Amino acid sequence: MKIAISYPPIDSPKGTPLLAQNRQFQYFNAPTYIYPMVPAYAATLLKRSGYEVVWDDAIAEKKRLRPWLEELQHSDVDLIAIESKTPVIRTHWRIINRIKELRPDIITVLMGDHVTGFPEESMENSGVDYVITGGNYDLSLLNLAGNISGGEALAAGVFYRDGNGFKSTGHFEQKGSLHEIPMLDRDLTKWRLYAYHNGNYKYLPGTYTMAGRDCWWRKDGGCTFCSWTTIFPKFQVMTADQLLEEVEVLIHKYGVKEIFDDTGTFPGGAFLQKFCEAMIARGYNKKLKFGCNMKPGALNQEQYNLMGRAGFRFILYGVESGNDRTLERLNKGNTVQDIRDAMRMAKRAGLEPHVTCMVGYPWETKAQAQQTIDLCKDLFQRGWIDTLQATITIPYPGTQLFKQCRENGWLLHEDWDRYDMREQVMVSQLTTEDVLQLSQQLYKSFMSPQYIARKVISVRSLDDIKFLGRAAWKVVGHLKDFALDNLKLSSAATPH
Repeated sequence: MKIAISYPPIDSPKGTPLLAQNRQFQYFNAPTYIYPMVPAYAATLLKRSGYEVVWDDAIAEKKRLRPWLEELQHSDVDLIAIESKTPVIRTHWRIINRIKELRPDIITVLMGDHVTGFPEESMENSGVDYVITGGNYDLSLLNLAGNISGGEALAAGVFYRDGNGFKSTGHFEQKGSLHEIPMLDRDLTKWRLYAYHNGNYKYLPGTYTMAGRDCWWRKDGGCTFCSWTTIFPKFQVMTADQLLEEVEVLIHKYGVKEIFDDTGTFPGGAFLQKFCEAMIARGYNKKLKFGCNMKPGALNQEQYNLMGRAGFRFILYGVESGNDRTLERLNKGNTVQDIRDAMRMAKRAGLEPHVTCMVGYPWETKAQAQQTIDLCKDLFQRGWIDTLQATITIPYPGTQLFKQCRENGWLLHEDWDRYDMREQVMVSQLTTEDVLQLSQQLYKSFMSPQYIARKVISVRSLDDIKFLGRAAWKVVGHLKDFALDNLKLSSAATPH
């Protein structure tokens, strides 16, 4: 059986869709391509089990829809699996229906966070053959292939056609162990497509690893806005030795200069200690830089210092808000003071903190949203953060926040095409114009003489100069992402 792991082209005037390996969705004016780790593991597992696998990221390869469909029509692909998200789910329905017109024999599969939240919806609104729910859809897709080709019993969490209707195998179960998962086949999955156009990397080529799925912060279900705590209801992590083995291969076989580990929050404790000490002992800290997601309040100064010595550079924090009440409602498990302390300690250890922030919460006033901007300005001025990403709060199906929105009547609509971070979709004291302007203000919050002077003084190499140039281009792109003119695109027809 020949299986394609695909991201079909999405031809849109809104920009390049950031779909793969992303917990939120945006169209970017300055394209970013992120290595889709779970689908890459799916491709690796399928190939190891004897299936012929095609890696087909038409977005990263900049293909257009019509020639892509023609190519698929004349291919010998037996099954195509597509990861989808809320703002493009209807586009994927149309693409699947078109595939079925051209090649009725191709088995179509949808997977990802949106279809986990609303699996029946895709069965009812498209000709898709299977919907896989849950986050470990690499293992589930392997199981499905075994069911189709060899009669293996279907795992829980799969929806499938049955006559004129459909059935399911029940609620998904997060089974399997990352201790047994093979190292990624990066050649099969065309890793170089994602090695250059990614703002997380200062040193190129860069790539991703994913030691855990997804975040160890689990109290009361984790952060209310995150769909990944839904698709990964428990935290799974590989061993430190597995990650170290992968780092060694990335250095010596692929010449990678920087790694970003996309675990929702990088493991701490004994895992972090062992990993960092081995990075130093093996000299890997002198051969590449490492980055990860981290939670404010999770580490102390000694741990940050160890990370600095181990070659960590980029460290990403989901700050989300500068208002303690909002942090509490989001179930972040930390305070604004925790944020300040984390940035100060990370910077003292020689790391380069990056923060993500959101605006547009239903309960926040404009003055409260301004607190987030003021916090970021202060952190930039103190030299405690280096970069920032701003987003509009979107309540994705399956999240606690989406459930709260339905219960409280906060949703303005459920037009999934418009859940693309170009406008407000929740009732708020803020207008969409307010939220777009606040997002732009967040991106401008670094603009102080102190910050610019520090950046100029910090230049030590050509890599530093190139990175600052790429960062400036990204900022310009992000300002365009939240321009008021985008409201016209949001109300225009959805791309076909």
